[in-house]
Amino acid sequence: MIQLNSETSVIHHGGKTTVTGSCHELRLTRGSILIDCGLFQGRDLARSNGLAIDFSIENIKALVLTHSHIDHIGRLPWLIAAGFDGPIYCSHATAALAPLMLADGLKLQTGLSKHQREQLLAFIKTRLVGCDYQQWIPIQISPEKSDGSTLCQIRFQPAGHILGSAYIECQLENNEVVVFSGDLGPSQTPLLPDPLPPERADYLFIESTYSNRAHENIAMRKQRLGAICDHALNDGGVIVIPAFSVGRTQELLFDIEQLLHERQLSASLPIILDSPMASQVTQTYREFKALWGREAKTKLKQQRHPLAFDQCIQIEHHRDHLALVNRLANSNESAIVIAASGMCEGGRVVNYLKALLSDSRNDILFAGYQARGTLGDALQRLNALRGDTAKHQTIPRGVEIDGKWYEVNAQIHTMSGYSAHADKHDLERFIDGITPPPKAIHLIHGEPDTQRAFAHRLKRKDVTNIIS
Repeated sequence: MIQLNSETSVIHHGGKTTVTGSCHELRLTRGSILIDCGLFQGRDLARSNGLAIDFSIENIKALVLTHSHIDHIGRLPWLIAAGFDGPIYCSHATAALAPLMLADGLKLQTGLSKHQREQLLAFIKTRLVGCDYQQWIPIQISPEKSDGSTLCQIRFQPAGHILGSAYIECQLENNEVVVFSGDLGPSQTPLLPDPLPPERADYLFIESTYSNRAHENIAMRKQRLGAICDHALNDGGVIVIPAFSVGRTQELLFDIEQLLHERQLSASLPIILDSPMASQVTQTYREFKALWGREAKTKLKQQRHPLAFDQCIQIEHHRDHLALVNRLANSNESAIVIAASGMCEGGRVVNYLKALLSDSRNDILFAGYQARGTLGDALQRLNALRGDTAKHQTIPRGVEIDGKWYEVNAQIHTMSGYSAHADKHDLERFIDGITPPPKAIHLIHGEPDTQRAFAHRLKRKDVTNIIS
């Protein structure tokens, strides 16, 4: 437990020194609110109690969601099963996206029938309260009575991470403000506006996922994507991009549309979106165009459709997916394939990896964070070993997938410019923009060594009261 003042404390139920499983309880004198209830993934899953809600929910009055990624909402069905029936506050776009994400996860995580899953999701939808950005919302101590007695007030501010993402301002009875960053987005991305620092944050709980590195800039990521496309066209290879359905996929589609527009490659390079979930999410992005950034809105005014261009082929049915995997594995066709899951821990991308990893003509492009212990992490580590042969005499020739060994000859790439997370410079600007400075800054949502390095960096800049 972290004591903020005599009447307020924070308990982390996940996501303090991990990058998955985010769940933070703001405990006040007359009750608590829960900030996110996310799923543990990769190595974090083995070190946790899995899906279990292993904390008391008796005094939790409300759940507040920062955004719809599964590592922030994935334990919500188990929270409901444990007896939580309070309101679930989130932005309007998150209210639209969260049921889609949960529906996809429930197919893999439970033995529930389709009818049971639909009933559970229908109940969750009744608890969702869509909120506007920049509006204070009172959290009732007894929501069912609505007697005007409030626990605190919350406000959603755009976080720039994915559509609907927000950081949460919690105004206490003594007027102090506690800020939970959720996941902050990087600066200068073309699809969503940059996050702006809060007007006030007495206590800041800020993510630190990429607080030890600087991302490639937007121009560089487009340049590198173009070079990889050239390789695929020249060699008759396939570019496989494991991508999360929300955020990363849409950023990639945006840049690919720009690449096709500039190089006029529409006839020679099919773009395949092989994820029914990503297709649904992309449609939701189009429905919330009002939340897009300036560059994206400019394209719309030019009658261009960065998330719905003609040469983007969407694969819906599983039989069509299997046929496509077989065709690409046995032909010289070039293609860019975007498929879930982003960390290669299941989903359709695994079939592409099994079929295409052994061919050196192919490229695997990681455009996001790969949690320790995931297949994506294993491929990145294998690539790093191969790039440092002076230190490693014996280098594995492949990776294990579903209990079987697969040789890896495809080229492996990692592009940090597609991260939906702020890097160290973005995080520093966010912190520096808070005036007066917070009384305490708590680093969360990051690996311990990363947090220690960022804390040291902040202290060298005379930022005080860093807690990691």
